[in-house]
Amino acid sequence: MISKSFWSRLIPALLCLAGLTWAGDAGVVEATTSLPPLGELFSNVWQSTGLVSILNAENFQLGWGRIIMILVGVVFLYLAIAKGFEPLLLVPISFGAILSNIPVAGMAEPGGLIHSVYVIGIESGVFPLLIFLGVGAMTDFGPMIANPKTLLLGGAAQLGIFGSLVGAIAASSLIPGINYSFEDAASIAIIGGADGPTAIYLASQLSPRLLGSIAVAAYSYMALVPLIQPPIMKLLTTPEERKIRMRQLRTVSKTEKIVFPILLTLLVAILLPSAVPLVGMFSLGNLMKECAVVDRLSDTAQNALMNIVTIFLGLAVGSKLSAQAFLNLETLGIIVIGCIAFMVGTASGVIMAKIMNVFSKEKVNPLIGSAGVSAVPMAARVSQNVGAEADPQNFLLMHAMGPNVAGVIGSGVAAGILLAVFG
Repeated sequence: MISKSFWSRLIPALLCLAGLTWAGDAGVVEATTSLPPLGELFSNVWQSTGLVSILNAENFQLGWGRIIMILVGVVFLYLAIAKGFEPLLLVPISFGAILSNIPVAGMAEPGGLIHSVYVIGIESGVFPLLIFLGVGAMTDFGPMIANPKTLLLGGAAQLGIFGSLVGAIAASSLIPGINYSFEDAASIAIIGGADGPTAIYLASQLSPRLLGSIAVAAYSYMALVPLIQPPIMKLLTTPEERKIRMRQLRTVSKTEKIVFPILLTLLVAILLPSAVPLVGMFSLGNLMKECAVVDRLSDTAQNALMNIVTIFLGLAVGSKLSAQAFLNLETLGIIVIGCIAFMVGTASGVIMAKIMNVFSKEKVNPLIGSAGVSAVPMAARVSQNVGAEADPQNFLLMHAMGPNVAGVIGSGVAAGILLAVFG
């Protein structure tokens, strides 16, 4: 049985919502001004909804622009979940885009959760360096050491970076509404390496105002490697070239694998110190993996740390897919120039492999040249898949990992050069 004291507490609370007050056993005797009338309360709730916020927005970006960007986030989620386009990247980025465009919630605004994550991890440049540590711990330098000429393929794929540097400067001069400085152009151009962490790190140093847009473009193209690269690869190669089989790589000794990351770091430190943060963290992760005496640290870098940073980095990047930050001419210019840079980088790697075949007795399958962009291991898997379409018995994955790893080093070095020139 419900006690009398329960009703004595419940009834005043309900009446208070109606704008009345309780006077004990004497009943309801007077009105109160502690709360507005019930109708006004419902009106206040309605006015605070996201729909009203969109309908009453002062401009397109704050109104229907949010709907457009939410739909973009949904499309990215579809590509990640239904098509399997790098879900580890696209799922958090896509959901971050949806969260950042929800009116009133303010998650991507100062004080909001994903804005705070962005400031802590992206603006500071911490997340890219931690990602490089994890990538290094998951990378095998063996294919590149066993076939050093794949370094040329990784280097050639960076041509898109420097070509797009000129393109960004030209766009600033020719297109009204676009005003990229040399530092902005350098940060945009690095997108051509298809290396999200490097793009974020360089932009945080040279062009903080465009950091969000550059991060979105870089990670979007990284995730869309399986969609963008195959048509370019097929256009630039013949069916016979795609069927070229490469001989099995030699076995690389444990000593070689331990010494290489140390020598790489020292060489970069001597010649290009500005690239040391990226290349150094990459080498440290790889050394922890190969030395086999810090398995716990290597396992943490490969799994727990990498997964945690990927979640927050994806949300932070997605937060810059807000309509206010994204739907403007300069951001759209970054998307276009970044796409061109990425396509040029892919084509340059393939063309370099074809040139090498002219001068080498031992033929290289040109498809592995496209893996020279530093999207590890996505680009290498694309080389394998396109090669398997031409010859199901042709296994290119390990061969493609050589230029793929070289591309990571190449993009880090390219970033160091740009930082030394424009920093």
